[in-house]
Amino acid sequence: MSRRFVNQLTHGDSVDESYLVADKQLRANRQGNLYLQLELRDKTGSVGARLWNATEELARTFEPGDFLRVRGKTQIFQGSLQIILTHVDVLDRNRIEPEDFLPQSSQNVARLMARLREVLLAMHNPHLKALVECFLIDDEFVRKFTSAPAGIKNHHAYQGGLLEHVVTILNVADRILDLYPEVDRDLLLTGIFLHDVGKIEELSYDRAFAYTDEGQLVGHLVMGVEILTDRIRSTKALTGEPFPADLALRLKHMIVSHHGSYEFGSPKLPMTVEAIALHYLDNLDAKIHAFSREIRDDPSRDSAWTPFQQSIGRRLYKGAPAGSTSETESSEA
Repeated sequence: MSRRFVNQLTHGDSVDESYLVADKQLRANRQGNLYLQLELRDKTGSVGARLWNATEELARTFEPGDFLRVRGKTQIFQGSLQIILTHVDVLDRNRIEPEDFLPQSSQNVARLMARLREVLLAMHNPHLKALVECFLIDDEFVRKFTSAPAGIKNHHAYQGGLLEHVVTILNVADRILDLYPEVDRDLLLTGIFLHDVGKIEELSYDRAFAYTDEGQLVGHLVMGVEILTDRIRSTKALTGEPFPADLALRLKHMIVSHHGSYEFGSPKLPMTVEAIALHYLDNLDAKIHAFSREIRDDPSRDSAWTPFQQSIGRRLYKGAPAGSTSETESSEA
């Protein structure tokens, strides 16, 4: 029998299906009774779930990354779909088809990788081109880079998401750089390629998406600089010359400053034209992707607005539902 994917669930559905546990929290309500708050996932998305009257013993039987067969019923709560569970069973992960559970990029990964190579290997700077080649000839690096998400939840949170995010920014830069002759084209393209490279080690993504211990303790900005420093040592074998110190410094600065501000985790503010260009290109793609996802995945078809999104501090306008009047709900925000 075909499975029921998350994106097929609607309000009031009875559910008897298998999902991956992306997150698990054992909480107590106001009366002190325990309940389980879960995030259940398959390749089409994730859905919140609650099991009332849970026990610590039950909570210890599974962890994020495990698979559950769940029974329950869906409902809309505060604008979001969730499942109220009545029963859960832990499944043997060896009998699960993993490709059903981890979200994948909707784009062709092989084509994305071909475009990445096309843009980067057309660079003229011999040192930056050699550096890029040191990454692209490493099969293990390519495997991780094409599999990793760009985030856990906020943007491009699916396998291949990091590659898709990087190629999108490369394509945007490729189209606009003629308008900005003061920007070093090859340096910016290399910085785009490497700005999130630390995420291949910061995140785990073979089953559930989560942070590695090093990712939690160090973070992808520092890890990215470490990865870059290690690869720079390899470029001399390709060029016969040491990698220019100024180029290395500028690339490191682009990695550590690309979040753009201290409040968003950058230890340094962008201080070069390439660094500020990278920041805004990165932010543009992340924000458009996040807004589009919130609008697309909103389960309510009768409202012109999404629920209030805590992560972005606003509701989003989806457009008036088919057959509705021109009145909006903006006053309800």
